[in-house]
Amino acid sequence: MCGIFGCILKNGNAAPVIHSSLKRLEYRGYDSVGIATISDGKIFLKKDQGKIDEVHKCINLDDLPGNIGIGHTRWATHGAPLHVNSHPHSDCTGTITVVHNGIIENFGDLKLELQNLGHAFVSKTDTEVIPHLIEEIMKNKLGSSFADAVQEAIKRLEGSFALAAISSYEPDKIVCARNESPLVLGVSDNGVFCASDIPAFLPLTNKVVMINNGELIILTVEGYQIKKIQDNSLVERVPETIEWTAEMAVKQGYPHFMIKEIHEQPEVLRNTLRLQDRYLDLLSTFLDRATEIFLVACGTSYHACLAASYMFSKLSFLPTYPVYASEFIEQYGKSVNIDSTILAVSQSGETADTIAAVTCAQQRAATILSLTNVIGSTLTRVSRVYVGTQAGPEIGVAATKTFTSQLSVLVQLALRLAKKRGKVSQDEIDVLEVQLDKLPDIVDVIVKTQEDKVKQIAHKYANSKVFFFLGRGISTATAFEGRLKLMEIAYVPSIAFPAGESKHGPISLIENGLPVVFVCQKDETHKTVIGNIMEMKARGAKILAIIEEGDNEIKALADDYIEVPKGVPSVLSPIPFAVPLQLLAYYMALEHDCDPDMPRNLAKSVTVK
Repeated sequence: MCGIFGCILKNGNAAPVIHSSLKRLEYRGYDSVGIATISDGKIFLKKDQGKIDEVHKCINLDDLPGNIGIGHTRWATHGAPLHVNSHPHSDCTGTITVVHNGIIENFGDLKLELQNLGHAFVSKTDTEVIPHLIEEIMKNKLGSSFADAVQEAIKRLEGSFALAAISSYEPDKIVCARNESPLVLGVSDNGVFCASDIPAFLPLTNKVVMINNGELIILTVEGYQIKKIQDNSLVERVPETIEWTAEMAVKQGYPHFMIKEIHEQPEVLRNTLRLQDRYLDLLSTFLDRATEIFLVACGTSYHACLAASYMFSKLSFLPTYPVYASEFIEQYGKSVNIDSTILAVSQSGETADTIAAVTCAQQRAATILSLTNVIGSTLTRVSRVYVGTQAGPEIGVAATKTFTSQLSVLVQLALRLAKKRGKVSQDEIDVLEVQLDKLPDIVDVIVKTQEDKVKQIAHKYANSKVFFFLGRGISTATAFEGRLKLMEIAYVPSIAFPAGESKHGPISLIENGLPVVFVCQKDETHKTVIGNIMEMKARGAKILAIIEEGDNEIKALADDYIEVPKGVPSVLSPIPFAVPLQLLAYYMALEHDCDPDMPRNLAKSVTVK
């Protein structure tokens, strides 16, 4: 996730407006920033790595000339956060410049094709293929307008994008386009604006034009023109008035970042499914060669590792050891060696206990692999191979979209390993891959259809002093994550166990009215889970079940239930089944008058041991 902005002003210089607008988009990314403007038929460009204020202090982003320009604030996905990878990106001649938010899936093939035609690339980003592609089209089709060249280039892109492009050949316009990544226009008496989000231009205008997928926009000082990319047909769309405050706009109208980020999960999951094959293949190759594999993480990331241990076992027939990073050195520090492989998982890539565990293993010659949401973090720098989760910045302290994105990447790794090891039939792999592709839509359905019901359940159980969370098999990891969410943002004491362990002590705490949350995937554990539910009911527990649609057996036993679309395979189930538990924690926090974005005593990135 990144933030893009562009403007054409009737009066005044564009650069200071772009700078201040990017500051309002900094929540979408903050590891590098850049601005390009046009003046006297020439493009002027400044960019560098670092937060906006840091970069501005060094190179003064405001003194670029011209009334037209584009800007970008970045969250790295392709290429580390370095000056050379910062946006905007230009073609060979410096006459075409582009900013982009999204993921170009086929950039590798396009880059090779363009290099063979003589184009020179300077960055590691996927975005850089776009200006070079536009350049090549304009060179081969003399007389083509800039907008036509952009349109033709876009038709060759696979993946998600919101982009804005300028050219010194036609210095009076910005050409924008959208496919899946967000893009909106702003219209004022002094000019027109394009941006990833409304907050970017809200202090300048509240007149907004929403852009749909598959649309191309031409901005000029007179206004805007919208076309459909595929057939070039014109689209008429008038501005609407937005009454949000600046704070509401940053959260897109949501009351908290946490609920906004829960709602962002379908988009994030689509992005994780666009990971580059070569990195997944490389990571799975190292895992396949390993003698022993430790999955090392803290908190929510540990629960993703716990779920992954089931995935690797079931799909790849590969034993792995999920370990709390804070316990790794004491538990395994002296036993790891050159034959050991560590797969470290951390949202920030800076978690102190995880870095300490990795450092210890590295000193004993173990292979370090990692999965993180922050490219350029310490974890990426010390890893032999790393993969970014593509979740974008997560502002809420409680991990939501970063948890499901980690699970998505981990299951993709497990499937790659299954293919390499030949332990699962191709037919089964094909079915799983089809179901994996459906998960973004399934999560979208859950949020849209179950949120109100979860809100009612939270109100019903708001006064409960303790919660139990139980699951079997891979659902144990989901239960643990549901417990953690409820504790960390609603401050409700909660207990989680594998359901089969409940008779070994925890059941003694069950008393009349105590809520027990069961994660009930309809797999080989289903019948046994029903037995566990009956044991709890017999002792007076209130049963709150997360079930598949149409699971009438558990519906008949549950006091309350939340439904997930049927047909999700067991190894994929933690992704959709976690979402109702995230919603439950959020609405329980509201019932307790807690701020879900800023839970007490917690920080987003735990950088001390």
